[in-house]
Amino acid sequence: MTFEQIFLILTVAIPLVFVVRDRLSVDVAALLMATILGFGQLLGMGLLGASHTPAAASQALSGLSEPAVWTLISLFMITHALQKSGVTRWLARRIIDLGGTSERRLIVLYAGATAALSLFMNNLAAGALMLPSAIETSRRTGIKPSKLLIPVAYGSLLGGSATYFATANIITSNLLTRATPPQQMLRIFDFLPTGGLILIGGLAFFGLLGPRLLPDRQPPSELTMTRYTTRDLEVYYRLDERLWEVKVASGSALSGRTLEESRIGEMLGVTVIGLWHDHQSVIAPGPQQVILSGDTLLVVGREERVRKLTEMGAEISRESTRDQLSAHGISLIEVLVAPHSQVLGKTLRDLAFRARYGFTVVALARDARNYRTDVGELKLRMGDALLLIGPMEALDALRKTPDFIVLEPDTSDRPVQRIPALVTLAVMGVGIVASILGVPVHFAMLAGALVLLITGILSTEEAYRAVNWQAIFLIAGMYAVSLSMVETGLAKAIGDVVVTFTASLGPLGLAAGGYVLTSVLTQVMGGQVAALVTAPIMISAAIQLHTSPQAVAVATATGCSASFFTPLAHPVNILMITPANYEFEDFFHIGWRLTIVCFLALLLGLVLFWGL
Repeated sequence: MTFEQIFLILTVAIPLVFVVRDRLSVDVAALLMATILGFGQLLGMGLLGASHTPAAASQALSGLSEPAVWTLISLFMITHALQKSGVTRWLARRIIDLGGTSERRLIVLYAGATAALSLFMNNLAAGALMLPSAIETSRRTGIKPSKLLIPVAYGSLLGGSATYFATANIITSNLLTRATPPQQMLRIFDFLPTGGLILIGGLAFFGLLGPRLLPDRQPPSELTMTRYTTRDLEVYYRLDERLWEVKVASGSALSGRTLEESRIGEMLGVTVIGLWHDHQSVIAPGPQQVILSGDTLLVVGREERVRKLTEMGAEISRESTRDQLSAHGISLIEVLVAPHSQVLGKTLRDLAFRARYGFTVVALARDARNYRTDVGELKLRMGDALLLIGPMEALDALRKTPDFIVLEPDTSDRPVQRIPALVTLAVMGVGIVASILGVPVHFAMLAGALVLLITGILSTEEAYRAVNWQAIFLIAGMYAVSLSMVETGLAKAIGDVVVTFTASLGPLGLAAGGYVLTSVLTQVMGGQVAALVTAPIMISAAIQLHTSPQAVAVATATGCSASFFTPLAHPVNILMITPANYEFEDFFHIGWRLTIVCFLALLLGLVLFWGL
């Protein structure tokens, strides 16, 4: 073993010890490894390029330009758009309909649903798509995210073993044509029989042992905070008692005036929270909103105040106001007046609250009493709770002010926003089809994310906030380790040992050795790099031993999907760490057992379908 190889092993092993002991976060450990390897290259070692080429030290930072990084950044944005438009809430509701509150059923359903998606799309994309839905399900059922997110991650990997469209599988198939002599490429369904057995075995494993083996971690505080849906807030503030429909009849004195000109709020102390014109709705209409004949206003206030609008030619009713807000997709937000706030002692009218923050105050809660009329005239006190209605896009500005504390809402009762949802699903679908047709996944997904930004479905600030930067820096840092394993020859040395050992065990032993070798290297190199390292070695050995190179190629490529031992093994694992509050050993605790199940299923598949 060379000095560079020993140096590389120590560079990886020592930070990982601190990670396992919970003394170092995985992303900092990955960046530390990359930095040490870069300095080693500067000092003349051949870690990231040829020895005595200090310019190659820049390769330590090249992970940020890797396709997987840009794929992940784009997917964070796209899946946030799916979450914002309500698609993930809809998906969570459908899964809850099937699984109820059964932890075992939900574990299998999420693993199976993600596996099904990964048959047709990138593993990372499948995991990223299902992540928000699993979080939503966790909130609604009380099952901790740590019970659902490893099944999501591993489900995507299990599905990847059964499809031709996994990156490592495509790479391995192409490498068959570069062998000496060239071999026939794998066909599109060659991975399905063996991979299907692995998938079935993995789902059975989760169903039987998942509830017991999956970690029971307390989720991050932002996921455990009590959140209220719009319907909850309607009930708490008893809006149904003061919610009225005001139909503007032909010839009404209100017709043709703006809300400001009508002086409804100023004269009556009521609040207009919605306006319907034909089939179009305006939520929290502004003072310059024009009222037309036939419009319907949704008003909050005392009955005797609202009834005075009949003097202006309006018709008052309550028939369809029950559940009106949540049914029409209106979102309510609750905020508290902060201690030592500068707004204390001032009224909402004094503050020009709507003009400043973009929200209309519907009600105010104080001392166990709710105020829903003349709210704008009340002087604010510390601890007052305000019920707001307005555009969610304006919530960021309100979060930044020290005068109010925003209580994050539960969005589970909001209906799907059809147009944004359809556009986002179309973007995702086109990206998947383009990837299948040969467009690089990172280009397809980045183009999709840009479409969402250009169309305004996502704001720039939302897009940046959607990215999990811990996952990005972790992947970027680990790329330097992968590169170093190839440059130092450590990966090839390990491969040669495996081939020498397994060649005497016959065709089945050789294929099994390819799976084991690839699955081990995948834990630190990533599946795409591991396939490039191990597949040529194993295919060449199969040709020399007169064993089916296609069968050995399938086994070797399948090992790239066995990224179960560590969170560093695949970007989809990294994606799950923060929202589930996983620790490093959580993946190994269940991963080594799942790897054995997959290995046995692989052997059975090689015997049944490949005749080894």
